[in-house]
Amino acid sequence: MLNALEVVTTVVVGVMVGVEFSVAFVMNPILNALPEDSGQLGHAHGGRMLGAVMPVWYIGSLVLVGIWAVAGWHHHGTGLVVTAGALLILSVIMSLLLLVPINNRSKTWTPDNRPADWKQQMNRWDRFHYVRVAVIIAAFALLVAALT
Repeated sequence: MLNALEVVTTVVVGVMVGVEFSVAFVMNPILNALPEDSGQLGHAHGGRMLGAVMPVWYIGSLVLVGIWAVAGWHHHGTGLVVTAGALLILSVIMSLLLLVPINNRSKTWTPDNRPADWKQQMNRWDRFHYVRVAVIIAAFALLVAALT
């Protein structure tokens, strides 16, 4: 049973990392290259869509890692799992304090109501997101290492 939990947790966290990596290094550059207001509208739509899904994914991943840590407490690699959990907690805190406030504003923007500094706010979100991606990649790597 523990083996199944380890695999499911690693896959769930790994797919989350893939989505967030794709947002940072694939989707945002594509949206930023679109002409006129298309990119900003795409960012707003993505913010609404992913803003609804990602909280469940982040918290679900954290819960799975917590269950793995408790269930495998006396097994090899538990320290790595606990450290991965701490990194996921950090990513949730970063999200709540740094990224969600910007996302909550930007997902309502249209070309008619966006603030004058909207590009600077989106660049700030991108910088915070790069750090968050690095944190969750590290958490994922620790989970993979705990499997060996």
